[in-house]
Amino acid sequence: MTVRLGPLEPSAAGEVLTLQRAAYVTEARHYGDLDLPPLVQTLDDLRDELAQADVVGLGAWDGDRLVGSVRVRVADDVGHLGRLVVAPDRQGQGIGTALLQAAEAAMPEGVREMRLFTGERSVDNLRLYERMGYVRSHETSAGTYALVHLAERIRP
Repeated sequence: MTVRLGPLEPSAAGEVLTLQRAAYVTEARHYGDLDLPPLVQTLDDLRDELAQADVVGLGAWDGDRLVGSVRVRVADDVGHLGRLVVAPDRQGQGIGTALLQAAEAAMPEGVREMRLFTGERSVDNLRLYERMGYVRSHETSAGTYALVHLAERIRP
C-alpha cells in the first residue's frame, strides 16, 4: 500500500479529530487520563487550528482514508511539533517516521529547531523521536507522570 502525504486543510478537521481520538485512546490507557488534550479538543477548535497561518498540518492518506497526521506551530525559529498520530491498525509501518520527516522538510527557511514532548510512558514515541535525532532536554510534571521534552536542530 502506498501512503500519500500532503497538507491538511481545515475541511479535513473531522477526519483528523476521529483519527486523533482513536490514536490517543492507547495513550490515555497508559496514563489513566481520559482528559488528555487531544481527546477533548473540539471540532471547531481543530478547524480553527488548521486555518491558522502559523500552523503547518500534514496528513497521510491510504487511498481516501486518513491514516496519520501531524501539526507544527511555527514561532520565530522553532517548530513546535504536536499531535503526531497514526491509526492504531497502521502503527509500526513507517507512517509516523514519514510524517516526522515531512514536517521537518515543510518548515519555513528560518526554522532552525524542532521541539516536542511526549509522556514518559510512551516508549514507542520516545524510541521514534530519539531514532530520528531528537534529544531529551528536560521533563515537566503532568500530575502523576512526567512529560519528556525533546528537541532537534534541523538547520545549522
